[in-house]
Amino acid sequence: LENIEGWIIQEAQKHGVYIDCYQSESEGEILTFLQTYGPDCDGVIINPGALTHYSVALRDCLKYLTCPVVEVHISNLFKREEFRQKSVVTPVCVGQVMGLGKWGYYSALVYLIETMREKDKL
Repeated sequence: LENIEGWIIQEAQKHGVYIDCYQSESEGEILTFLQTYGPDCDGVIINPGALTHYSVALRDCLKYLTCPVVEVHISNLFKREEFRQKSVVTPVCVGQVMGLGKWGYYSALVYLIETMREKDKL
């Protein structure tokens, strides 16, 4: 994870974009982070891990952010067990990238940078 974060931070800096990375195993801590910092963000890239499949609280938190949110999964959910193929957060995200490994984070970053450019925020 540290390698991916470092790489994505470097890529973002090439475009004058600041990224704050956050990871926690605690659903409550993730929600608190998003509620605290999300309102000031121009975009969110999130890999919700196991929360993908059941966290209505995370879904609701993401829904009320005013910035675009991109859901990322390193693996392809549809190649996993049936219960892992359903995401409760996808409907409140602008898009989902999965199965591309670390490149999913890069794809999400490029999308958000281009979105910011279109809105003259860069």
